[in-house]
Amino acid sequence: MILKIFKWIGIAACIVLIIACFLPWTYYADINKTFTGFFSEQNIYGKPGKFLSFFAVASIIFILLQKVWAKRVHLFLSALTVGYAIKTYILFTSCYNAYCPDKKIGVYLMMICCVVILIVAIFPDLKLKKNPGN
Repeated sequence: MILKIFKWIGIAACIVLIIACFLPWTYYADINKTFTGFFSEQNIYGKPGKFLSFFAVASIIFILLQKVWAKRVHLFLSALTVGYAIKTYILFTSCYNAYCPDKKIGVYLMMICCVVILIVAIFPDLKLKKNPGN
């Protein structure tokens, strides 16, 4: 029963992750700019929202597929996504020149959603067929 709920929680986390990429992540008062997953000043930090959105869509597909290989690929991709999310969190929120940016809701949502997607990948809802020969 709980695994069926995990499936829908994972899909919801993927959708919230895509939305979080458009929300403000950090505010830099020294340049008066708010960075998101798709915007950073002169594209210095890149566009991690593209990567995270792509893997959120891929995660939705792998959550819905009822194949063993899809569950294994989903576990690998979700672990990769959590690693990338940690790297992105450190990159966007770290201090420079004795100045620390203000963290906004988007960067926290991004981290939480990536961890939830990993938890859903660890506990897949998969029914295995019994082998009639055994």
